[in-house]
Amino acid sequence: MDRTSAAPANDSGSTEPTDVELVELARAGDTAAFSVLVARHQRQLYRLALRMMGNEADAEEVLQEALLNAFGKLGEFRGESAFNSWIYRIAANCALMRLRRRRRAPDNVASQAEGTSDALAGPAFAADGSWAEPPSSDWSLRADDALHNQQLGKAIECAVANLSEDYRVVFLLKDVDGLSNEQIAELLDLSVPAVKSRLHRARLALREQLTEFFGRR
Repeated sequence: MDRTSAAPANDSGSTEPTDVELVELARAGDTAAFSVLVARHQRQLYRLALRMMGNEADAEEVLQEALLNAFGKLGEFRGESAFNSWIYRIAANCALMRLRRRRRAPDNVASQAEGTSDALAGPAFAADGSWAEPPSSDWSLRADDALHNQQLGKAIECAVANLSEDYRVVFLLKDVDGLSNEQIAELLDLSVPAVKSRLHRARLALREQLTEFFGRR
């Protein structure tokens, strides 16, 4: 009998097995349990990969690599943090490694901006590419007049793509994916002050680039 479908009710009253229970089953050789874990978390992992990589092809490869790594490292999961944080960190590291390899190719800056509109849809960006929660600045006031301006959306995409990878990752995790500073620090193995510093510098860099955009209009 498939143990993933016959789990007893947990403390919350749900009959669904918890992530920790599924990990234990997967360690024991129950591949169906790992499939359930994948189904639960792959959407979030793909969104992260797409935001970090900027295109669907690389995001798919990062997702597959992350899932393979996670399956191979199930024995290392100690339950000290939530499973979703653990596998999220694996996906982020896979994306970071791929970004570092990409950095060696000088012609890839422009290509990083391709296909990022969906990746940037989130707390900081509206679906049309406009800044949904802009920081207080002169250019943000003018952004209200350009909500449906495709050029603005493209400028935002390019500005994010032009950030250094350290700043871009922190910015995406915080302002787009909505993670807390503490979660980002754990994910990237940084101190909370370091996360705050990188986020501040990323926002300043974006503000500078977008101020130049509005100055040309």
